[in-house]
Amino acid sequence: MKNGIFITVRSDSTRLPNKALMDILDKPTIEMVILRAKQVKNANKIVVCTTERSIDDTIVDIAVRNGVDFYRGSLEDKLERWLGAAHTYGLDFFVTMDGDDLLCDPELMECAINQMETGSYDFIESPEGLICGAFTYGIKTSALEKVCSIKDTSNTEMMWVYFKETGHFKISTLNVDDCVFFDKNIRMTLDYDEDFIFFKTIFEHFKSNFNDVPLRQIVDYLHKNPDVIKINAFRHEEWAANQKAKTSLILK
Repeated sequence: MKNGIFITVRSDSTRLPNKALMDILDKPTIEMVILRAKQVKNANKIVVCTTERSIDDTIVDIAVRNGVDFYRGSLEDKLERWLGAAHTYGLDFFVTMDGDDLLCDPELMECAINQMETGSYDFIESPEGLICGAFTYGIKTSALEKVCSIKDTSNTEMMWVYFKETGHFKISTLNVDDCVFFDKNIRMTLDYDEDFIFFKTIFEHFKSNFNDVPLRQIVDYLHKNPDVIKINAFRHEEWAANQKAKTSLILK
């Protein structure tokens, strides 16, 4: 089975404008995400999934400069964008990385790829309590095709509901046994100014120009420096409420 990593990103954002191009250690944050994806040993392909708008030309340039593939598709419809990328590159399944999850963990993505290959799952999600931003989803292309045929909206930012609540798919959580990856107090996603300060603090501490520090080591640092966790932890409740408010299931 041919697999890939899809990095979902666009230039504009409401809460933190141009967050994909904000600078950390002289690199835009989206480049840090690409460097993270490159560490996944069992990934066949990395695809930056962005939009067709000219505002996202810079993101495509960054993808090309870093030697990874790209796909340009719908602004609103993330599912159709992924489907176009999966078809273009002939992928049987893929794992996703949001462009704002700078420390999404390669070890966990490798586990997800193995689980997708051996378990015949349509959709894999994070287990309860996993660090926010450590892992997103694993999705089989055939399941995505089915979702795109039954949804009746182009607003699919909160896409998980179409896999989990329609009763059509074989769902699993990521098999994670090590407790080091579980901490509800740690927030590792980029949506607010405080999130950027949090990431910048970590990258500068480790001098992580290539974003190659294992999450295990980062978590150990955070537990020894709880003030770093507090930089953005208070934002998580507001973020989760926004996510919930944007979630809807609209079928044909």
